[in-house]
Amino acid sequence: MRAYFDEASPLCLPPSACLDAAGRVIGAARAHGVPVVHTRVAYGPDGVDGGVFVRKVPALRELFDGGGKLGELMPEVAPTAVELVLVKQYASAFFGTSLASTLLAQGIDTVVLVGVSTSGCIRATAVDAIQHGFIPLVVREAVGDRAPGPHEANLYDLQAKYAEVVSEAAAISYLKEDR
Repeated sequence: MRAYFDEASPLCLPPSACLDAAGRVIGAARAHGVPVVHTRVAYGPDGVDGGVFVRKVPALRELFDGGGKLGELMPEVAPTAVELVLVKQYASAFFGTSLASTLLAQGIDTVVLVGVSTSGCIRATAVDAIQHGFIPLVVREAVGDRAPGPHEANLYDLQAKYAEVVSEAAAISYLKEDR
């Protein structure tokens, strides 16, 4: 989402190549007929649907009020007309959404995760993915965070317990495999 890449945003990440890498991974998925699901954060005008999360991080409500420019997906990873965009209010793409049932209905057993932030949405989604019985692959070059410390610590922990942390090349190779 634009809020993580716009210098005027309090959520802006340091410069990173993760956005371009995420675009390449998504492009490989599309080229090989692998379904792509996007997520974005949005809250109602009063932020009540964000519960304690928006009280903890007030910038979330201010930035993702449902229609602002900072809530848009970046062009490098923008969905096509046929790709699902799930709207979420919390870190995990699974929490409070139809993601698990959508994936199960398509016979999907593995999720390839790209995006931001490693310590927030990526981690929460990977943990929920494994708890729902999916194999989560986190693409190292295609995820980013506000600082190297939390980024690397979370990748280390994800690999140790919850996901396979893979290179961009390995993810693209996986997406090319026949299923």
